[in-house]
Amino acid sequence: MSFLAGTLSQFWLTIQGTLFPWLQAELGELSEKQKQLIAIFELLSIESFLSGSRGYPGRPREDRRAIARAFVAKAFYNLSTTRQLLERLASDDKLRRLCGWERQSQLPSEATFSRAFAEFSQGQLAVKVHAQVIEQYERPRLVGHISRDSTEITVRERAAAKSKPTPTVVRKRGRPKKGEVLAPKPLKRLQRQQSMSLEEMISDLPQLCDHGRKIDSRGYPQHWVGYKLHLDVADGQIPISCILTSASLHDSQVALPLATMSAQRVTNLYDLMDAAYDAEIIREHSRSLGHEPIIAHCRRWSKKRELAPHQELRFRERTAVERVFARLKEEFCGRLVRVRGPAKVMSSLMFGLLVLTADQLLRLVV
Repeated sequence: MSFLAGTLSQFWLTIQGTLFPWLQAELGELSEKQKQLIAIFELLSIESFLSGSRGYPGRPREDRRAIARAFVAKAFYNLSTTRQLLERLASDDKLRRLCGWERQSQLPSEATFSRAFAEFSQGQLAVKVHAQVIEQYERPRLVGHISRDSTEITVRERAAAKSKPTPTVVRKRGRPKKGEVLAPKPLKRLQRQQSMSLEEMISDLPQLCDHGRKIDSRGYPQHWVGYKLHLDVADGQIPISCILTSASLHDSQVALPLATMSAQRVTNLYDLMDAAYDAEIIREHSRSLGHEPIIAHCRRWSKKRELAPHQELRFRERTAVERVFARLKEEFCGRLVRVRGPAKVMSSLMFGLLVLTADQLLRLVV
């Protein structure tokens, strides 16, 4: 943590001593909210992942770097739609100039914003920026706990029709006949994932919009149409890795790819998970990565077992992932996603997670 705090402190001193005075001379007095947005812009440096529009044959495109910064501002100000973003840019001169447009007449149309967002979604721009931020600021430090969980993502999209299961040959019960060879039972997803690479595990997960159901904290069933966002969160409420799946997928099916992805990005000691991840395969995979799994025991047909006292103390840190989900939904456009399709939904959520990650990192020094 000392290395991280030192790096961010130098970053913050540079912004305070150089960037803020120059911008105030150009734009006028800046509010604390605007200074926070400027610091997030500088920390993310999203424009470095995009090329300019000049120098290419044909009609020049609108500057994608300015549009990308505008989508970061959209998540920062918790604006639900692109139309609200354009209205804010048209009325807020300082915000418009911070994004990259000097005059109101230079603002692209809503259709151009939509095309640019589709390009960002297809190229996974926000995912790449987030991975770079984690590599730069979280990779050098030792993370104590990784908290793993999922949350429902409600969208305005029709659920995909479920494919009919392949019919299986039903044999008679009892001892097989002499010479009869029984077909091996198909492996379950967790068993298949043990011999898969990370890319194979992610591609094997369903991502279409469908119906989800879970039991809330009071014991009542909750239904929604959309997706599930699975997240790994480090100490300090910093999102490390995330995967978007269909709403009907059980949480345990994403534990192995999430753990593998997080292990490639950071070094941590403990994996904290609730009772939905209570499976021996998940525990073995966590230990194979050099982690100590602390998983709440699931009450199936026997009496529920309790965690050891020292495990119970560490398990309390798992609330970090719940707080991240709450901030994403209440402050950074995660409550109701208005785009359709897994790629665009993931991109919309990742812009919110980008701002949340940068904000949590800056809280360490501000």
